[in-house]
This record gives sequence, structure tokens and C-alpha cells, in this order.
Amino acid sequence: MELKKGFAEFIGTFVLVLFGTGTAVVTGGEDVLTIAMAFGLSIIAMAYSIGTISGCHVNPAVTVGMWVNKRIDTKTAGIYIVSQVLGAIVATATLLFILNSAGLETSNLGQNSTATVGVLGAVIIEIILTFVFVTVIMDVTGKKGDGKFAGLAIGFALVLVHLLGIKLTGTSVNPARSLSPAIFAGGDALKDVWVFIAAPLIGGILAAIFSKQVLDSEE
Repeated sequence: MELKKGFAEFIGTFVLVLFGTGTAVVTGGEDVLTIAMAFGLSIIAMAYSIGTISGCHVNPAVTVGMWVNKRIDTKTAGIYIVSQVLGAIVATATLLFILNSAGLETSNLGQNSTATVGVLGAVIIEIILTFVFVTVIMDVTGKKGDGKFAGLAIGFALVLVHLLGIKLTGTSVNPARSLSPAIFAGGDALKDVWVFIAAPLIGGILAAIFSKQVLDSEE
């Protein structure tokens, strides 16, 4: 059962990264609404499919938040995170293959960047964006949430944070989504990828604590 859940997380993260970063690449990163919707719609589609198997975390920041609030155990969290990272890596490799096959530029693979706002600015922005995103997830999937509409709420929350973050950092809020393009792109993307791993994890942990202590998501 654990492996089945891991495979679901692999597929879900693959879809999110391929369609999200892929849309960012083919639109040249300029059509903010289209890119934001690609990420959001990917989450909605996966939430109502693999969500029945794994809960559709597809994001280590979400998984860590769930672990902090004791919704999953350490072993399951580890399986989820490994599956998410592998799914993201396969997605970026697939995107690279598609771009090469089409004769398109491959320097942009949807990697995040600190160039616009600097390292400190990127850390603060990503903590805030992830905090908002994961707070929505923790609350709508909590004991007081409405499961029927959880996928929609989460998907549109992802659209929301992308609308602000795309032009600032490229919007991470997901360490797996950031690590994979950075590995393939190298250079500054790989040098600064720690920002887009650490900040979302911090934001996810803060969201979990806030949801439990203030919003009573676990009661």
C-alpha cells in the first residue's frame, strides 16, 4: 500500500512539474495567468484522481506539514518525498526531450531565480507564498474542511500564489518542483536552489503549526 501511495505521488508530481514548468517554458514566462492556471489545474486534476490514493501532496512542503501535524508517519513521509523528487526529475527530463525534439531553446526549464529580488527577498517571498498555500491545504483537508471542494480550493490557492510569485521568483512553494529544473539547468539555478528548498519547507512547517494552533484544523 505504501508503494502504491508513493507511485501516486510520483505520477502527481510528474504531471504538476511537466505541465506547470512546461507551460512556463513554451510561453516564454510572460503569460502569468496561463502559467498560474497550468499549475493550478494540474493540482485540481491530480487531487481528484490520485488524491484518493495518497492525498495528492505532490510537494515535500505539504508532506512535511502533514508530518508535523501527525497526519502521516515518518516512513510514509520519506516515501512521499523521494517519490515526489523522482517524479519531478523525470518530468524535467521529459520536458528537455520534448524541447530538443522541437528544436526549441533549452536554457529555460522553468527553474526558479533570486535575480529579481535577491536571496533574502526570495526567502521571504517563498515562505509567505508557501505559508498561504499550505495553510489552505491543511485547513480544507482538516477535520473541519469540506472534502468535496478541497481539490478546487487547493488548486486555486496555487493559482493565487503564482499570480504574485511568477515575476518575482518564478514561484516555487515546492522543493521538488524547484530542485529538478535546477539540476538540469545548473549554474545560478543550482547554486541558489537551497533557497527554494529551505524557504518552502519553513513556510510549510509554519502553516502546519498555525493551522493546528489557530485554525484548529486537527480538532
